[in-house]
Amino acid sequence: MMRWLLEWWRGGTAAVEPASVRDAARLAQLHGASFARGWGEGEFESMVSERNTLVHRLRQGRRTVGFAVSRIGADEAEILSIAVDEAYRGRGFSRTLLMTHLGHLAGRGVRTIFLEVEENNQPARRLYDGAGFVVVGRRERYYKQPNGEQLNALLMRRDLS
Repeated sequence: MMRWLLEWWRGGTAAVEPASVRDAARLAQLHGASFARGWGEGEFESMVSERNTLVHRLRQGRRTVGFAVSRIGADEAEILSIAVDEAYRGRGFSRTLLMTHLGHLAGRGVRTIFLEVEENNQPARRLYDGAGFVVVGRRERYYKQPNGEQLNALLMRRDLS
């Protein structure tokens, strides 16, 4: 089958683009499905509107299936959150989203990126390791789970320059 027809049949190609306030409800839904404490629609509306925050959405066809959020300060940024809908995981979308997001951060003058990731989250660790992030610290009992369990976080860094 012709490639374009196959892509059309599956819903189109993945696209990473700036998120807007109208995406806030879907981004909140994705965040809530991906993390123990989800961010609300109002939080996403605020982040999308802030000048020092960069929010991208990952679109497959017409459907938003992921997002990345970073806060910028001078020539550094911190990835606050990145998520892909569970039904779309394992297809390389998170790598496309992350690398495009990093490219936009570099275009805004960011030279160093930081993030925190739950120590036992192997899919996220593989994503960040593969994108050139290195562990530079550890935060004991940083993430509190709904059942009261506390999980460690790894602090990771990547230089863009």
